[in-house]
Amino acid sequence: MNFHTRKWIKPEDLNPNRSLFGGRLLQWIDEEAALYSIIQLENPRCVTAYMSEIKFVSSASEGDIIEIGIKPVKFGTTSLTLKCEVRNKMTHKTIITIDQIIMVSLGEDGKPQAHGKTQVEYVKDRLYK
Repeated sequence: MNFHTRKWIKPEDLNPNRSLFGGRLLQWIDEEAALYSIIQLENPRCVTAYMSEIKFVSSASEGDIIEIGIKPVKFGTTSLTLKCEVRNKMTHKTIITIDQIIMVSLGEDGKPQAHGKTQVEYVKDRLYK
């Protein structure tokens, strides 16, 4: 699992129970999945098509720093399937897991478009092509 993004839990991220609001966390995960897919598929028009069961394992509190981890699982013709784990940066305790997030590459017409990718590519390797 590659942990690329960190978030600092602030008062505006909390629910009435004073713990991290699940909706805010899902917003961050969706954004991270989109950014990851856009970079991997080299297409700024990638959208979320599906998110599997979301497993809340523990919570986070104000002042905690969390990390969002994304791992590619499968490259489809027009899609990229990702796995996600969010954990507390300091304790490494898992906060949430999502087994499947399916992102779809779209063409200018807004319809699924084949991306031609079959494996993870790193930006540093693309610079030398």
